[in-house]
Amino acid sequence: MSSYTRVALVTGANKGIGFAIARDLCREFPGDVVLTARDEARGRAAVQQLQAEGLSPRFHQLDIDDLQSIRAARDFLRKEYGGLNVLVNNAGIAFQTDDPTPFDIQAEVTLKTNFFATRNVCNELLPIVKPHGRVVNVSSSQGSQALENCSEDLQEKFRCETLTEEDLVDLMKKFVEDTKNEVHEREGWPSSAYGVSKLGVTVLSRILARRLEEKRKADRILLNACCPGWVKTDLGGAHASRTVEEGAETPVYLALLPPDATEPHGQLVCDKVVQNW
Repeated sequence: MSSYTRVALVTGANKGIGFAIARDLCREFPGDVVLTARDEARGRAAVQQLQAEGLSPRFHQLDIDDLQSIRAARDFLRKEYGGLNVLVNNAGIAFQTDDPTPFDIQAEVTLKTNFFATRNVCNELLPIVKPHGRVVNVSSSQGSQALENCSEDLQEKFRCETLTEEDLVDLMKKFVEDTKNEVHEREGWPSSAYGVSKLGVTVLSRILARRLEEKRKADRILLNACCPGWVKTDLGGAHASRTVEEGAETPVYLALLPPDATEPHGQLVCDKVVQNW
């Protein structure tokens, strides 16, 4: 048995759903919980808030848009814990519907964080995830909606069981390019940068799960995407139907799947139920 303490890390955890996930893991996960945030002051303030509740998270600065920051977190986890047991990729952004920023800029900025940066976190941290590890990518049912609103040709590509990570990256880049050239609708894309970014996260989760199955089957690592629902956060807005605590339920459920669990894996899960894709 490894002498290392078990460890769970949550990205974008200084507020909203990420904060609620970190709080629940502090209560339920048998090990250390690392709360990460891009802004150090806000992250430390969040840690203090949880400490005031009698919980004891650790803080580590992590800006998922910065590859060096991701690698620094990876090195910290390696050195302190010999790897990672639970990864919750929660960090993400969304423009408000009335934001005047041109759509092509919204597309570029949203995909940069929600898809490309999340992919970088997975690529850097998956190799250090230990056997029976759990990886949860916070996606959205808006990703599924975006898929429904894609052309049949694009739907076929995204649903293809043999789609590679490189193919997916090319598709995501093409969406950004098509918005720049003002042809995205003609090319079969929906007009939701957030939806397309989360579609990318869900499909990436399927691809990464398949790769784990091929390369590390014996390690029984489970990797899934989930939809927390429409939650009252800066991102979801005040009219949302769920509290952050309710939004945290499915991600935490997936993060704490028992060691002998074999599923779900590579799925999109809402309200603890696997969704048809």
